[in-house]
Amino acid sequence: MIYDIRQTTAYSYASTVAYARHVLRLTPIDRQHQRVHASALDFDPVPVKRREGRDFFGNRLTWIAFNEPHDRLTIKVAARVTVEPPTGSPAPGGPAWEAVRDAVFMTADLGPTSPAHFLFPSRQVSLDPEIREYARASFPPEYPVVAGVVELMKRIKADFVYEIGATNASTTPPMSFALRRGVCQDFAHIMISGLRGLGLPAAYVSGYLRTARRGDQALQGSDAMHAWVLAWCGPEVGWCGLDPTNAVLAGEDHVVLAIGRDYSDVAPIDGVVFASGRQRLDVSVSVVPTN
Repeated sequence: MIYDIRQTTAYSYASTVAYARHVLRLTPIDRQHQRVHASALDFDPVPVKRREGRDFFGNRLTWIAFNEPHDRLTIKVAARVTVEPPTGSPAPGGPAWEAVRDAVFMTADLGPTSPAHFLFPSRQVSLDPEIREYARASFPPEYPVVAGVVELMKRIKADFVYEIGATNASTTPPMSFALRRGVCQDFAHIMISGLRGLGLPAAYVSGYLRTARRGDQALQGSDAMHAWVLAWCGPEVGWCGLDPTNAVLAGEDHVVLAIGRDYSDVAPIDGVVFASGRQRLDVSVSVVPTN
């Protein structure tokens, strides 16, 4: 599937910003099953400095700086991306989850895609005992790891309410778990915390969902930035994408922007703004199939 992606991020500041620096993670890159034909970032006002680079996990970064007074900032993303369907759904059998847990602790690989980086607590994902016990119900002894992660994904969809405004970007997994509500970021963090608590590596993915065609039912989280989970299911199976917000395997409808340990690794916009007062943020997204 070929997609035309458009995103507009607009900040309005209560007072004039004298100086600002930002780091952006808004540009998709080529990945397995994903190919970027073209991409562009447009800024208003135009930054005085701009440079591009990659982080440890291979995500594309754009650093920008402003030294002229401004009371608004608009960032526009345009990209054309092909997403190919997975070569096949992960087999429901496969290794027992205990075997996968033991294998990851034996790995000597410390490259960017190594499961070792996604096993321990991270800045926004603690290993909460209550979440671990919730996840454990999906992993009885000798249970196949793929079946377990899919069951956990479906339970989160069934047990939690998708509610915009119930949480914010700084809400911790224990808080959203206690509320039993939140948005895609919260559900991804809860699933990651539960899997890591059992010794199973899990990564956080930010990206987009396909905008629904007329007459189709939209997935929750479309027309906005979305988040889902990569779970490592052993060396034979590899990484499996799971979307707990919609209880579906990540596939042709999911466009990847960035991968990290949690939201703090992949936040679309970070930075420092020298100003006082509040700011308003408006984001619009469309991911439209061209074929």
